[in-house]
Amino acid sequence: MSYFVYIIWSEKLSRFYVGSTQNLKNRLDEHNCGEGNFTSKGIPWKLIWTTELEKRADVVELENRIKKRGIKRFLENNSGSSAGR
Repeated sequence: MSYFVYIIWSEKLSRFYVGSTQNLKNRLDEHNCGEGNFTSKGIPWKLIWTTELEKRADVVELENRIKKRGIKRFLENNSGSSAGR
C-alpha cells in the first residue's frame, strides 16, 4: 500500500499546508470542498509538491520533518527533487 506526503498552497491565505494520505485525489477533493478546520478557509488549494512512500512510518517521519523545518524552507531546499510540482 502506498502513502503520499503532499504540500498544497492557498492563494487566498498565502499559506502552505502539508499532509499525508493514502488517497491523494480524494484528500485534495476534501480540502477543496471545505472539509477540515484550517483548510476550509483557504479554498481553492493547489497541489504543488508530493512524494510517494511505501511505509507509513516513513510518511509520518517526512511530514514531521517538513513541519519542523518549515514548508517554505523545505521547498526551497528540495526544489530539484520535487515529485509533483
